[in-house]
Amino acid sequence: MKKGHEINFTEGSILPKILLFTFPLIFSGILQLFYNAADTVIVGRYAGKIYLAAVGATGTFNSLIINLFLGLSVGANVIASRFFGSKDPDGFSAVMHTSVLISLIIGVFLAVFGQFIVSPVLSAMGTPNDIIMYSVKYMRIIFIGMPATVLYNFGASILRAVGDTKRPLYILSFSGIINVVLNLFFVIKFNMNVTGVAIATIVSQYISALLILSSLSILDEMPGFNFKKLHINTACLSNIVKIGLPSGINSTVFSLSNVLIQSAVNSFGSDVVAGNSVGMSLEGFIYVAMNAYYLAIITYAGQNHGAGKIRRLNLGLIINIISVTVTGFGLGMLFFIFRYTLASIYNSDSQVIHYAAYRNSIILPTYFLCGVMDVIVGAMRGIGKSVHPMIISLITVCGLRMAYVLFVFPHLRSLFLLYASWPATWIICIIFQSILYAHFIRKIKTETVKN
Repeated sequence: MKKGHEINFTEGSILPKILLFTFPLIFSGILQLFYNAADTVIVGRYAGKIYLAAVGATGTFNSLIINLFLGLSVGANVIASRFFGSKDPDGFSAVMHTSVLISLIIGVFLAVFGQFIVSPVLSAMGTPNDIIMYSVKYMRIIFIGMPATVLYNFGASILRAVGDTKRPLYILSFSGIINVVLNLFFVIKFNMNVTGVAIATIVSQYISALLILSSLSILDEMPGFNFKKLHINTACLSNIVKIGLPSGINSTVFSLSNVLIQSAVNSFGSDVVAGNSVGMSLEGFIYVAMNAYYLAIITYAGQNHGAGKIRRLNLGLIINIISVTVTGFGLGMLFFIFRYTLASIYNSDSQVIHYAAYRNSIILPTYFLCGVMDVIVGAMRGIGKSVHPMIISLITVCGLRMAYVLFVFPHLRSLFLLYASWPATWIICIIFQSILYAHFIRKIKTETVKN
């Protein structure tokens, strides 16, 4: 491998390295969204809004199932980053090979388990009768691709630990093109609607997984992946679970709260469901930018914590917060201004466009708050503190949203209040997470002085 893929956050200028790390992540995230956007646009344009709603109605359920396990990849990233920062090749190798094997086990489990729960869960979510059959068909095929999905995410987390975000971008560029071509081929030529877009998605996912393994086999400063070294290191697994499981639980409960909100949205009928699906797809393009800074601070904090550079860690957090605020606000306002035009790309139905634009007029201008919240949480996870941030997020975000849907919404059925629960809960969470981060940093400094 040529030098230049890996980034050491423990020395040198901070902002240029953060931007060098985040930009490929943002483009990678956009390409991943193009997987879903290609599904949504092609199905909406060439198959009809019923199939568009059917694909869109599965999004929150899909996230609910896989987020618990993908949260473990955050643990793998933190531990691998720490070994990279402390220059421990043996520890890094143990984390990498443990992560790959665990991802394969998890992926196969999800592929089988998903086949049995798709229908009852989508029914429980109140998926409209005119689309549920197609939603079930779509999700059962998507679950077949779970081994590739989980393996790719774990592999990418290991590459991020050494500061490499470029090769995942190259991989997604290639597999994304394949996904779009297959989408067009299956849906337009063979009229396969949801079945076609699902098959196209999982084919591209397996290609991504194979390429990420190839990238892991050639690293610069750390030993590469080798199938003969596949094993589960119990100490590494314990640390991965300790940090990653709270992150996964947090993401899963977030998804659960979104499933409840999706259930509430479903009660307004297929037009609102389709519009909400389009709005969520557009929102995703801003989210990937926010998420890039979250992933950056996890690696940054992990490397600097491993190197014992706490002052540099704090400075990096401030720079990340400023960067994510500028990026999130700029993109949010841009998407707000062109909300009707962007929605019309997905579907020409006036009601679908109206409800997509309505959703995003409430959520997108304040979306930078989500980025600030995630960056603060990411910094704490990067230093190995994962349980307390999880608890605060569950209470201040998920708990409040779920309480609204369960106890207020049945008596006050308002789309505005439903969507306004996003920025309101972000603000509350930011306040409490900031206090918690300051507490952890004071504790680390005190322990450093004592030692």
